[in-house]
Amino acid sequence: MDSQSVKTTAVPGRRSFAKAELINGRKRHILVDTTGLLMAVVVTAASVQERDEARLLFSRLGGTCKKLRRIWVDGGYRGQLLDWVAERFRFRLQVVLRPEERKGFTLPRRWVVERTFAWFNHHRRLSKDYERQESSSEAMIYIVMIRLMLPRLACD
Repeated sequence: MDSQSVKTTAVPGRRSFAKAELINGRKRHILVDTTGLLMAVVVTAASVQERDEARLLFSRLGGTCKKLRRIWVDGGYRGQLLDWVAERFRFRLQVVLRPEERKGFTLPRRWVVERTFAWFNHHRRLSKDYERQESSSEAMIYIVMIRLMLPRLACD
């Protein structure tokens, strides 16, 4: 699970400034499986912290993902969220931090969600957030993921 801040266009809609990334726009919060395929998505204003929107993302799972046992997250999800998840769900969050002695992208298993964000950037409609409503942005993300998953279902 991770989030990505993206710029918005001049189209009116809800957006804000993310201080950490210096981006005025929206934030995409996604949960992917071990192959990088999308399980859930929430789009919010960019100023919303990861821990706060993770609760909304988990509530959208509903009865799905019953076999889910562990979710790898970065340091932005630490704190009270870990206890909140332990009380309500079968799965647990495992915080993966970068070792101080290593440089570059060395987080184990976290590259999967980053690769999914890279897949989004291959589609012009997701390079920026062009939508007025957050629900439209979420729908565009699902459409792109359907487009990526269809060739995997094709029989040879």
